[in-house]
Amino acid sequence: MNVVLPRRRSTALNLANLLTYGRLVAVPVVVALLFWPQDETARWIAVAVFVAAAITDYLDGYVARTYAQSSALGRMLDPIADKLLVAASLLMLCADGTIRGWSLWAAIVILCREILVSGLREYLAELKVGVPVSRVAKWKTAVQLVALGVLIAGPAGERVLPGNGTLGLVLLWLAAALTLYTGYDYMRSGIRHVIDDER
Repeated sequence: MNVVLPRRRSTALNLANLLTYGRLVAVPVVVALLFWPQDETARWIAVAVFVAAAITDYLDGYVARTYAQSSALGRMLDPIADKLLVAASLLMLCADGTIRGWSLWAAIVILCREILVSGLREYLAELKVGVPVSRVAKWKTAVQLVALGVLIAGPAGERVLPGNGTLGLVLLWLAAALTLYTGYDYMRSGIRHVIDDER
């Protein structure tokens, strides 16, 4: 007698992962819209898509924890989606001159930190060591996303809020400062594990 077992529902299509997929899809959409930096309509649509994507960054983790939808796929894609959204937006804002001059250093610091932490996480994963996200890192992410949202609005945002560009750059520098702090914190933790592993 054959026993028919209930088919397990794939975790790949749970709500938490769908939110993460949405953030991945938002990346090329924001990039495409920023190819027309002087078009105010394109700017505002880019802001709307970026804000929606940024909200999913919070929601997918909340949904995964609340409804027990955590999965290996989600844990892998979530930080990738975050980094792609931030990196692509920074590059387009640098390309159209929204971020320029000394403020390019803030963008460089943020990008370098993301690469550093990604490499560190990959190495520590081989040692079966997790890297918990600190409270300061969460604040860094929030400030970074707000800064990018303000900067994406660009000239269109200036019409609504004079000084919008300056506000965005100030927030970007604040995000860069928090980035340096959290990057150092992660690096110190990583080096400690490397030294322990060599013993």
